[in-house]
Amino acid sequence: MVGYKPEKETHLSSTEQALAGAVTGTVSRALFQPLDVLKIRFQLQVEPLRKVESSKYWSISQATQTIIREEGVTALWKGHVPAQLLSVIYGVVQFVSFEAATKVAWNILPEGVYNFHKPLTYSVCGGIAGCVSTIVVQPVDVIRTRLISQGNQKIYSSMLSGVLTITRTEGARGLYKGLLPAMSQIAPQIGLQFGFYALLKDVWQKFVDKHNGETSETNGSLVCGSGAGVLSKIIIYPLDVVKKRLQVQGFDKARAEFGGVRHYQGMKHCLYTIAMEEGIIHGFYKGLAPSLWKAALVSGFSFYVYEKVCQLLELRQEKNHS
Repeated sequence: MVGYKPEKETHLSSTEQALAGAVTGTVSRALFQPLDVLKIRFQLQVEPLRKVESSKYWSISQATQTIIREEGVTALWKGHVPAQLLSVIYGVVQFVSFEAATKVAWNILPEGVYNFHKPLTYSVCGGIAGCVSTIVVQPVDVIRTRLISQGNQKIYSSMLSGVLTITRTEGARGLYKGLLPAMSQIAPQIGLQFGFYALLKDVWQKFVDKHNGETSETNGSLVCGSGAGVLSKIIIYPLDVVKKRLQVQGFDKARAEFGGVRHYQGMKHCLYTIAMEEGIIHGFYKGLAPSLWKAALVSGFSFYVYEKVCQLLELRQEKNHS
């Protein structure tokens, strides 16, 4: 279901693709938001992620217990409203853009090239979809990150409060803080995710065919999507850390209770400072564990749900035509 397939008799409209993307984003975000909260808290901690006196968090279980004890269970869904909004918008824009890009690619590429080089084609189209999606959702992502990074001292009482405060104190550009690393991260990550997905689905199908098995369009989506999410996340992860650090610049008061605060003069300075102060591995891969869990679960679940919803919409379309 993912990607344009000229051989199919029925093709979903952009509205139906948008609906499938919205459902996918909504369900996956509601289920896996706690992993995102943990990941962001880890990424924003300057101190080492190990059990030392200066570190507030040092493991997934310890961080979870600390957040629940200090802020309540609901804190694991902190920033959920903007996160849910982000997921819905992102899911819609990403899948609609990707489907449109693959259709254009099929129309302009020589016959046979589209299918033969599908992983590469999907990577390029996924990168385009990632760029478009990032530009659209960046303001929501900035608000979400700041809401999650707040402790007991609340600077923003709501999403609207965050928007008004940022535009008043930092200007409209404040809503696009971290856009450069976000674009640098998301475009290749989404590109690689779709590319790996196409590659893994091809391997999966060959494995099933070799063992005389039968598989539907959606069989293997969960496994292949999870693998694609993990592989792409590992490659691009350092840029996600930089993006989060830049998004909370000017938000020092709310961050004080979580440890040290750093001021970065831009993407290059942030990269250099993290490397010098925290190390390449320990600095740029902070929060990798919950991030990989999230990437595997969200990516696998997203591809699975998207294909299932598309399948249901196609069945409905076929019934209406019969």
